[in-house]
Order: sequence, then C-alpha cells, then structure tokens
Amino acid sequence: MSLRLVSDTRAGIGILDLQGGVQEHLEHLEAIGILCRRVKQASDFFDLAGLIIPGGESTCIARLLNIFQLKDTILEAHARGMKIWGTCAGTILLAKQIIGEKSCLNLIDITVQRNGFGSQMDSFKSEAVMPALSAQPIPLTFIRAPKIVSAGPNVRVLLRLDDYIAAAENESILVTVFHPELTPCLAFHRYFALKCGLQPVPDEHDLFNEQWDTTSWMKHSRIA
Repeated sequence: MSLRLVSDTRAGIGILDLQGGVQEHLEHLEAIGILCRRVKQASDFFDLAGLIIPGGESTCIARLLNIFQLKDTILEAHARGMKIWGTCAGTILLAKQIIGEKSCLNLIDITVQRNGFGSQMDSFKSEAVMPALSAQPIPLTFIRAPKIVSAGPNVRVLLRLDDYIAAAENESILVTVFHPELTPCLAFHRYFALKCGLQPVPDEHDLFNEQWDTTSWMKHSRIA
C-alpha cells in the first residue's frame, strides 16, 4: 500500500491506538491547532506527517503491532518521511537496544533500561529547563519510566538528569521517558508538530493549556 506523507498543514499527526494513553495526546494536539486522529490499521496511516506511540505497556503494544501487522506499516511510513515520537513505552519500542530484551522498531540509537526507576510506586514528578523547547521550566511526570542509559553519536540529547537521559532525538525520531501529555504543558507537542513540518497555534509563548485537566480523559473514554 502506498502512503502519501505531506509535510504541510494539510497533514496531521496520528496517535497509535492499540493500548495506552491516547486521549491526552489528542487534546494537547487539538489545543495547538494540529489535525490529529487515532490510528489502528494500515489505512489510518495515509497522509500522516507524524505518529505518536503513547505510554502504556511496551510488551503489550509490541505484540499488538505484530498481531495487527502494523510494524512493517510503521517502518514503511517512517521511511517515506513520517516522524515518530515515543513517550515512555513508546521510547522502549523505538530504541535500538533494550537491556536484556529484543528491540522492536529499532529507529533511534539509544540503549534503554526498562523500569529504570523501579515499580509503579516509584513514579514521581519533577521539572526541568530545556532550552530547545522553552526558557521556562517544563513539568515532567515519570510513571514506571524507563531510563535511556546511552545514546549514539547521531542522537541529540535534549534532557539529561543525573546518570540518565530523559529526552532525545535524531532527525526523524523524538523520545521522552516521561509523559508530557499528563501535564498541561504544550511545549513537547508543539516541538513535535514543528519537527513534522506542521505549524501549531497559538504562538510559542503560550506554554500551557489552561483548559486542560487530569480528569478530561474520563469524559471521552469509550470501548472501541
């Protein structure tokens, strides 16, 4: 199947909707005026400038990619120009190496340690300044997060904390071990939209979505 990927305002961003957090990404993209939609099957990847692989259970998502035969679809779309952003579990799926496990999509030269901070009980919040995104501190939410323990020479480190890398990118891939979609901050979604060649609104000085709240997903939850 031929996929047409257009890097202008007619194209949109898809959120992989197999398992994990999807609605929050949709709301953040809508807040900056970016066309977005859930993607579940090969035909959904038509005309996407970007794809978000959300947080969730990376092992489960990897199995579903194989069951629904989407792994090759994603790789083919990426080869044609589609950018990809992985958050938390998405980072694991995109990594070239996973300590003690087999890699999945192998699209960015990083080594990842699963559950790098411990169990779900060790989840935490923090904040950091990332000059590439904003001069203001950006809130960070880590939920049973992995750690990026090393990165290859062609990988740009966006955020390093203590002994690990928390955010990185190459020309076509963005990875964050934390969950920007679980805060009201729009900086990462705006950054990814620009990486995809799209034009988000409002302007770059509007860092937060004042209308966003942590229970918004409840209003939209459904069984698909």
